Parts: sequence; C-alpha cells; structure tokens
Amino acid sequence: MVTARRSSASTTTYPPRSCPRPAFDRWPNGLGFEYFFGFLGGDVNQWHPKLFRNNSPVDTSHRPPQLLLDRELADEAIRWIHNQKASAPDKPFFVYYANGTAHAPHSAPQAWIDRFRGQFDQGWDRLREESFARQKAAGIIPASAVLTPRPALIPAWNSLSAAQQRIAARMMEVFAAMVAYQDDQFGRVVAELKRMGLFENTLILFIEGDNGASGEGGPSGSTNELGSMVNGLRETTGMMTSMLPAMGGPGSYELYPVGWAWATDAPFPWTKQIASHLGGTRNGLVVSWPEGIRTRGLRPQYHHVIDIMPTILDVIGVPEPGVVNGVAQQRVDGISMRYTFDDAAAPDRRTTQYYEILGNRGIYHDGWLANTTPPAGPWMMDVPLPRVEDYAWELYDLRKDFSQDHNVAARYPEKLKALQALWLEEAGRNQVLPLDNRIGTARSKDGYRSLSIPRTQFVYWGGDISVPAAQAPAWVARSFSVTADVTVPAQNRSGPLVAYGSRFGGWGFYLRDGRFAAISSASHYPQDQYLVEADAATPPGPAQVRFDFDVDERRPGAGGTLRISVNGRQIAEGHVGRTIIIPAGLGETFDIGIDTGAPVTEAYPANARFGGEIHKLQVDLR
Repeated sequence: MVTARRSSASTTTYPPRSCPRPAFDRWPNGLGFEYFFGFLGGDVNQWHPKLFRNNSPVDTSHRPPQLLLDRELADEAIRWIHNQKASAPDKPFFVYYANGTAHAPHSAPQAWIDRFRGQFDQGWDRLREESFARQKAAGIIPASAVLTPRPALIPAWNSLSAAQQRIAARMMEVFAAMVAYQDDQFGRVVAELKRMGLFENTLILFIEGDNGASGEGGPSGSTNELGSMVNGLRETTGMMTSMLPAMGGPGSYELYPVGWAWATDAPFPWTKQIASHLGGTRNGLVVSWPEGIRTRGLRPQYHHVIDIMPTILDVIGVPEPGVVNGVAQQRVDGISMRYTFDDAAAPDRRTTQYYEILGNRGIYHDGWLANTTPPAGPWMMDVPLPRVEDYAWELYDLRKDFSQDHNVAARYPEKLKALQALWLEEAGRNQVLPLDNRIGTARSKDGYRSLSIPRTQFVYWGGDISVPAAQAPAWVARSFSVTADVTVPAQNRSGPLVAYGSRFGGWGFYLRDGRFAAISSASHYPQDQYLVEADAATPPGPAQVRFDFDVDERRPGAGGTLRISVNGRQIAEGHVGRTIIIPAGLGETFDIGIDTGAPVTEAYPANARFGGEIHKLQVDLR
C-alpha cells in the first residue's frame, strides 16, 4: 500500500520536539513507522534539505549538488520496498510517501524549467479560463459549473508591467517544472511496483496536497518567501528581474504570485489559508487498486482527508484500535470511502465537515456550505482584522452551485443561522475554541512566535551539534553574546562556529582564512547581508573568541552593533542594519561547528565543518 501526499504549501511551523537527540516519541519511528527517511520541518529546501534517517541526521556532506530531494525520496522508497521484499516477501507493506513538492521554495532542474518556457505568457486570468475548460471537457466538473470571478485583492494580469509579467511567468514555469518533475519521480515508484508484479494488488492513494494552492506570495511573488512574509524583505521589480537566471535553483527561495494560485484553484474562489472557500480546501484524490476496484471513473461523493485512515483499515480488514500500548485512543471521525469503489452513484456517507484557519470558517452539511467572508488576503500578515465574531457570513447550495459562486444567505437566513450553530457545535467538539485570527507579528508581544525554551544561557560542549529552532536561543529583538573556547586550526582555516538558518535568512559566526567573522543575512540580496570581519588572521592554537551584538531597540528585525573579540581584545566592529525574525527555511537548525542544510554564507562550502576544535560554546541573552 502506498499513500502519496504532495504538499501544496501547507501551513508551515517548526516541528515540535524535533531535536535529533531526546524525545523521539513524536517522531515517525515513535508513532509506529518501522523506518523513516525524510524531513521534519516545512519549507524544505529541495537543493539543501535537512534530512533524517530514523532518529539520526543524515550526513549530506557528500550529496551530489544537482540532486533534488524529490529524486532522493523516490530512490529511498524504491530501495526500502526492495529491502522489505528481500527480508519478508510475504509481509504486506505500507509506504507513506510525503514530499515537499509544490510547497515553497519552488525548485526544479533547469532542463525541466526549460520545458515550460513561454507556456504561461498568457497570464493567470487566461490560464484559469483554460483550466476551467479542460476540467469541463474531461468531466471533472459538471457542465453547470461556472467560473468564479477574480477577487479584487488579486491584480488582473493586464495590469502588470511587461517586466512584472516576465517575472511572474518565469515563476510559474518553475512551479510547473517542479510539479512535473515530482510526478516523474513518483512515476518511477509506480513503474517499479509494476516491474515487481505488485501494482495490481497495491492500493495507491494520491492526495493532491492538504489545501489549495498557496496565496502567500502576494501580488508580486517573492524570491525569498520567508523574507517577504516575515523578515521585512521588500523586493522591487528590478531586484526580482536580477533573480530571473537563478529562479528555481539553489540561489532562490521563491514562491509565485497569488494570481497563479487563484488560477490553479479554478473554478473555486480563493486559495490556501482561506478555509472558508473551496479554493482553499477542495483538492484532488486519485485511488488506484486494479484488483479491488472494478469500475474506473470519477467519484462525486463528499469526503475529507480524515477519511484516508478508515479507508485503509477497511480495505485491509483491520478494526479501528480502541487501545494502543495500554493507551485509550481518541475517537476517529473519518468514514471509509470503500463504499464508493464499486458504486460511483452511492449516496454520500460524510454529511458534515467543519473548517477553520485563522478565523476563516466554513461548515458543510448535506450539500450546503456556510462560510465567513475573508477580511484579508493570506499574504497580508500584519493588517488589522475584525473580531472573529464580526466576520460576515455567506451561504451556498453546492447541490446546484458547484463552484461556490452564488451567495444565497439573504434568501435563506434560517438555513444560515442553523449552519452557524452547527459550526460552533463542531468547533467545540474538536476543541478549537476560542478562535485566534491574529497573524504575523501580532501573535506575540515582541513580534515573534518563539517556541524556544525560556532560558537566557545556552552551553554547548563541543562541535557537531545540531538543534532545531524550537530549542535554539531566542535572540530575536534582543542583545546577545556568543563566546567560544576553541583551538584555531593551522589548516582548513575556513568553517562555521555557529550557523543558524541560511543565506535566505540567518546568522553565521565563523572563521574565513583564519579571520573571525560574523554575518547577519536578512535576505539573500547583497544589500541585506551585513558582514563584520577581522582585518587580520588569528594564529593557530587555543583562543577564546566572543561575538557581542547590542540591539538598537527591542523590536523584531531591528539592527544593532556587532563586535568581535579574541582573548579579550576587540578585533572588529560593525553595524548590522537589519536582522531576521525567523530563520529560513523552517527546517533549518541551530548548528555548532557545522552548517547543515542551506549554508548561511558562501565563505565556506555547504555542509562545512569547523577545522579546529570547539571545546565550549556559550550563548548569553541580554
């Protein structure tokens, strides 16, 4: 059995308890998987992924520079199936194949990007119309479906300048290449199942993401998603034009404009994060099981991703467990979809489903959908929002209005009132109350939703240490010191002491050609990279190096003065104009003596290590 899930830019957070040392109970192996290979944080970098095998970090120091994560995941899945069949040929297998494709950052091999050159020059308004027509021709949507209009917050393609259109078209070329390349890699897994004679009796569920296409790129898109969303980056058309040759490669961390997300969510309104509208929630599902499904074709029944697990249990004949390892299990709300396999016209068995993200709410019940009107676009991180109880509501009869186009709230006020009460009941039952619609910096008093443990001193006894951002020093909007007792190497005189994040957003404290240096990389653009470096090299041997950063003001993203001292003598000083609020990407770790994932600086190669010894490194927050 293979369950494949393509991310379509789901909400990204730091992985809870994702330290590669203690507390593995929430890791895949602790949750029942016999074997795990993959990433633990969202926004995985396809070129420089932070990977784990079971409970240990993967050494990527010898990873080929042109290897993308999608290919690596397919290789690993095939290898695991081969080994499983070699050791236990009669044992059924289950593969949960989840990649980062379609989530930012958008990346693809250059040859695949070239395949799509010029294919999106018509723009998103026309692309949406083309997609709508193809879906009707294929019978995927009913003939009565209408194409919903573009929201006023999304610009018309014709309103863009020629340079803006060129940038936007290239970003969509990269996205299309990324999705096509991923499909090709997953196709390799399916082809191998066929070669091994396993395909006919393997249940494959291909889930097209967990939400609609991502609108967080805003009207213009970005070549540094987290930089634009959180870290204060404001890209001009000229800046983005300079990035055209790098788009899709390791030097870009891009997310396309919201217009493409809206176009690819046709015919529905809105995008990801707008849980009130079908463009944010209605996704494709493909089920393949040649020996178990006799009639091919479309299935129109209403179902939700929570129905996947009950479907699998139903197919393999395993009852839902009430107790696991002595622990009583929570209720399972999902409903098996197996009844649809041989009866395309079977009545829906899922009659109710609630939705909510950041205050945008929806409730489906017996063919009706009641939902709130979104007060802002998903890229508008710091705009004032109304109270959740003041949101306007809409009502749609999806039995007659497939696309959620005709609001009938004024015509059926009692139906709307009943569905609003049902939403509140379901929200309480699912423990999501009270609602919180604050986004961006509004979620904490100092502007950063820090998950770091509340300490002011962190001590690391040696190098080769990697901890997640959730357990890293929370030095956003405050002064701090990094003090390291080291042996300066006589050779290999370039390498990291501390690396946090990447060149798209991060901090680095390191040695370059024997000179101690520090960099604050507020974004990947040169003007946002603030370097402070000693004029002279430090001789080989024991030394204590100290980096002091004194923030100008207690404000997220604020700059400050950075000083470097060796053995108590100051050797460098400089001003940092801007700092990060969160590191990019979200899977990047706080590294001591190494720089895993995407490097913070080009002063040393990817996956570099400090050439000397780190005896003790201490971080103090002030």
